[in-house]
Amino acid sequence: LEEIEQDLTAQLLSRLSEAPPAFFEKVVIDLLISMGYGGSQTDAGRVVGKSGDDGIDGVIDQDALGLDRVYVQAKRHKKTVSAGAIRDFTGSLEVHQANKGMFITTSTFSDSAIRTAEMVAKRIVLIDGQKLAALMLGNSIGCLTKKSISLMRMDEDYFPN
Repeated sequence: LEEIEQDLTAQLLSRLSEAPPAFFEKVVIDLLISMGYGGSQTDAGRVVGKSGDDGIDGVIDQDALGLDRVYVQAKRHKKTVSAGAIRDFTGSLEVHQANKGMFITTSTFSDSAIRTAEMVAKRIVLIDGQKLAALMLGNSIGCLTKKSISLMRMDEDYFPN
């Protein structure tokens, strides 16, 4: 099972890296909605990434009126994401008067990027490629269940001692 999941993780990250940026941004929003961000609203998440997007690729409304929002940066990187990219994202959050955001990448974050995200006043969650793929697997985004099996074990609490 672990080998199958590792192979599927590699396939997902490869396909995401090859896909157009707009598709990757859509995948990220689909994933966040499937994880429950935005509650039950059908239009809670939207891709906004385009030229002149001020460094924000997506927005998730946490409530029906859009008073509480999560801003998303989605980057398909081959190289490690640097602290500079996190500082740029923090600046984008400031422009939008946002308190929290998610930076999601297909690669990894440098140690200084992780420290930067922890030190800034804004709440920034970092999701690297491995965690992204695990979340996609766990929420059936970009993958299908081929066959499901149940493994049974003895319920020792059921029987008297």
